[in-house]
Amino acid sequence: MPEFIQQLPALIGVIVGALGSYLAITRGDRARFQREQAARWEERRLAVYGDYARVVKQTVTLTYRVAAHLGNDPHPHSLSPEEAAPHLAEAAIARDPAGEALLMLGTPDVVDKARVWVLTVIEMERFLREDIRDPDAWSTLLERQRTSREGYYQAVRRDLALPPGHSGSWPVSPPQGV
Repeated sequence: MPEFIQQLPALIGVIVGALGSYLAITRGDRARFQREQAARWEERRLAVYGDYARVVKQTVTLTYRVAAHLGNDPHPHSLSPEEAAPHLAEAAIARDPAGEALLMLGTPDVVDKARVWVLTVIEMERFLREDIRDPDAWSTLLERQRTSREGYYQAVRRDLALPPGHSGSWPVSPPQGV
């Protein structure tokens, strides 16, 4: 028995060391799992944010083209409202699942900014459906769309901890000599 008591401190040291190693490994594995999981969700959110922007921008591009047909926009590839109708319908249908994914994975700030952007785009569609020929009103609407798009992208960048990006405002100057 005295031999056992003499060995007891060493045995306790081995048990404490094994327990400490187990806890350190478990804690490290848990931290790594949480980092990997966070990275996966961040990648998914980025994909959802990008998909949503793509489908909204598809509608925006179509509205530019229809507005050009009506004389409201200088877009070089005009499209009549009749030709654009099926494309606008497809774009609106594509917005629904993209919007649902955004609601599911997006932060409240991003979702709020997306709502502002899409409501402006819907207003652009309504403007064209009403066959309005007013370049100044269209220009004002375009500026609101650009501002709301920029707000959406800023919210996405904040959510994903990305550095500030470009505003996306690329003024096109008229050709030289015109």
